[in-house]
Amino acid sequence: MSYSLDLREKAIAALKKGYLKSEVNEMFGLGINTLRSWEKLEEETGSLKSRPITHEPIKINREALLKYYEENSDSTNRETANAFNCSVSGIRSAKAVLKITRKKN
Repeated sequence: MSYSLDLREKAIAALKKGYLKSEVNEMFGLGINTLRSWEKLEEETGSLKSRPITHEPIKINREALLKYYEENSDSTNRETANAFNCSVSGIRSAKAVLKITRKKN
């Protein structure tokens, strides 16, 4: 979950007033990396609004994945991800939903 725009503006305003990052961290309960990313965001876009997601999630066809694993039971997650044109973490998640494990029966 992202922080509210109001909190972002208050934290950056405190930095501009001369507070140290460590002081702003304590005041608002934030991390230094969060402040750095907000500073960078404001520098690049001129705003503290969150960047929009630029890609659509890929839906993995469950039936096709099950069929793929029946035919290629020894394939790695990377090989499967390449076959389905998606990320390795996406394959891991889909396998978890379908309860496909490495364990032999």
